[in-house]
Amino acid sequence: MTDAAIDAVEKAADLLKEHRNSIDRLDAILVYTLGERFKHTQAVGKLKAAHDLPPSDPTREADQIKRLEELALSADLDPEFAKKFLNFIISEVIQHHKQHQS
Repeated sequence: MTDAAIDAVEKAADLLKEHRNSIDRLDAILVYTLGERFKHTQAVGKLKAAHDLPPSDPTREADQIKRLEELALSADLDPEFAKKFLNFIISEVIQHHKQHQS
């Protein structure tokens, strides 16, 4: 392997490491952000249970999905992926809300 080829491989390895470090940092941000979000949705679930409100709010959920799709477009993220992601989170939140109602 030539010196130029070795340099190119080393530079690629350094770039790969930088990208992976960024991914790891962003994964941590996602996890902590989801944790904070679920703290608030738990509080909402307790409030709904205390006032005998239904665990889901289809109007709010539809508004949130539309809002997230718009955010996804502005962030250059596939809106369908964002929609699936939010639907997954919403289903988890509703399950938590149902637990509070038991």
